[in-house]
Amino acid sequence: MSCSPEVLRGVPLFSLLDDDEAAVLAGQVEIKSFQPRERIYKTGDTQCQAYVMISGRVRVTAVDDDEQEVVVDEPGEGEFFGFASMLEQTPHGTTAIALEESSCLEVSRDDIATLLQSKPHAGMDLLTTLARQLHAAQALIRMRVTRNPNDLIEEEATTGERLADDVARFGGSWAFIIAFGVVLVVYTGVNIALRGRAWDPYPFILLNLFLSMLAAIQAPVIMMSQNRQDHHDRLRGELDFDVNRRAASDIQGLARKLNLLDEKIDDVTGLLRGRANRG
Repeated sequence: MSCSPEVLRGVPLFSLLDDDEAAVLAGQVEIKSFQPRERIYKTGDTQCQAYVMISGRVRVTAVDDDEQEVVVDEPGEGEFFGFASMLEQTPHGTTAIALEESSCLEVSRDDIATLLQSKPHAGMDLLTTLARQLHAAQALIRMRVTRNPNDLIEEEATTGERLADDVARFGGSWAFIIAFGVVLVVYTGVNIALRGRAWDPYPFILLNLFLSMLAAIQAPVIMMSQNRQDHHDRLRGELDFDVNRRAASDIQGLARKLNLLDEKIDDVTGLLRGRANRG
């Protein structure tokens, strides 16, 4: 469907165009209609077109290293999506799906180049669009950081591992020390008071046997719990590394896109200055 200049007026990026420029751009771009659950583009598509929301609702998602689908953006009316891939002419890194009947303005890199040649100040609107994507990426990173490694470990723990943690937790508490001390005092006191009728007279050989058995059982259980704690620490370190790696990758990608946009704006500025000097 062809686009009219009036539609472009509702897009913040194109609102600075005068009537002639809007008419030229309207002749280049077109409006695409999408049905509910229709895919606009998918990850890896090489048709590097960007889209501007006109009406409806669209969800942009990506798949992380854990093979989980993550919502990257739900653009509002007049907002871009698929913008970075269009500028770099690289395959799309996200998937866009229409959640309801939607209309979008399809824009190519050549269309943006024509816009910047006629209106260099529109580059600031492009930078604003990239800033929104940067904030969305930062929010996504913060959301992924909130994953609790303790919850992940507890979900995978077996009954024996949970029992080992409980035993180690109780064995290292004041409640165990006090209770164990009371039992020892009562046990030895009763046997001393019974004298010849004691079932375990001094030097309390039966008590020593029980204590040895308790120590023999308690030691490996505590080691099991310590191994679990080491697993906790390793998982926390891996998650921290994963988050830092993703943050670095996102920042590098955004930096490349900003540098590319800055170079294009410089090229357009130089072209306009050359035309002004010839005039």
